[in-house]
Amino acid sequence: MKESWRKEPWNLRERECLEYLREHPVFDRLLRGFREKYASYGCFSGTVVLSGLTEEERESLEGFFQKSFHGKKSASISAERFERALRESRFSEITPKELLEVYFRQEMMGKKDQKREEEKRWQQVLAEAKEGCAGTRAEVWIGELEQMEGKSYLYLMKRYREAEKSLDEVRRLLALGIQIILSFPYLRKETEYLAVFAAGMTGNPHAFDDGAKDGKFLQMLVAREIGHLGLEIPESSVFPAMQRQRLYYSVGILRDDISNYVMLSGIRAWKENGELHAGMEGFRKDGDPVHVPLSVIAGWSRVDCPEKEIYIVENPSVFAMLCGKWKGRKACMCMNGQPRLSAVLMLDLLEEAEVKVYYAGDFDPE
Repeated sequence: MKESWRKEPWNLRERECLEYLREHPVFDRLLRGFREKYASYGCFSGTVVLSGLTEEERESLEGFFQKSFHGKKSASISAERFERALRESRFSEITPKELLEVYFRQEMMGKKDQKREEEKRWQQVLAEAKEGCAGTRAEVWIGELEQMEGKSYLYLMKRYREAEKSLDEVRRLLALGIQIILSFPYLRKETEYLAVFAAGMTGNPHAFDDGAKDGKFLQMLVAREIGHLGLEIPESSVFPAMQRQRLYYSVGILRDDISNYVMLSGIRAWKENGELHAGMEGFRKDGDPVHVPLSVIAGWSRVDCPEKEIYIVENPSVFAMLCGKWKGRKACMCMNGQPRLSAVLMLDLLEEAEVKVYYAGDFDPE
């Protein structure tokens, strides 16, 4: 249905009819029933059953239909009977369709017409968005939405309905989606914390947090982007948080960086530009262990270890003992419990460097 159809350009007879209907509450039930029938059939048709009638409601029906409803607890009112009573009343110049429109202040349309009208409005909104991002990589996304199918379209339709069919909400999400697609950090060969990315996109650092509606929107767009890149991120029912971290990392977004770290000792690391990581080199030379956050590891292109070997443990106390014994002459790493993304990225780098791994720790069932 149209967002804004009819204000108050009613004639005197329509106003009188509206006053009469509102004086008799039973007509609200009756007309709502006929409105549902109209949506189903696309015309004023069908029969409405009114149950649990009160004495006052029976008297109101008798006055309009000129028929006795004495003692009846329910009444079946057909569209034909209603139309005949309306034609024989002082409101005869008003058609049943016009009456429904006057009462509900909206144009009456059948479900097929409503769907066609809704699709037309969607296409207009999408055309506006497409014009605004013409020539950019986001134009492809809008083209997908114009097909009126797929995950993105179904998600936007869900948000549209949750917002009581507000096209303003659709416009907001389209603008946000375009901005996200054009701003993924990996496009600039950079990484960015999720909160920083959210603040840049919306002004709210918590806009994309887990549980937030726009957070689910971002997750959907990240999954779409990865699909277009041809990447495959293995699903994990055991570590769903790890899977989300890898999904986001693939487009340059880092989640939970503060607690996402790994402890290292004796490691040499090189940055994306080929330079030796001076900080890691300093710790290695001094023989000291160091906590390395995800954001730092994400910027490494390769690593190396003495004798192409590394000793990985789960327990921080064991790690501290080994570091104190070897003083950087051997490479050590501590996962400190279940592996976080920082540890997994480090393992990827060790695999690429063909480093032999020795592990001491629990092998949990998962």
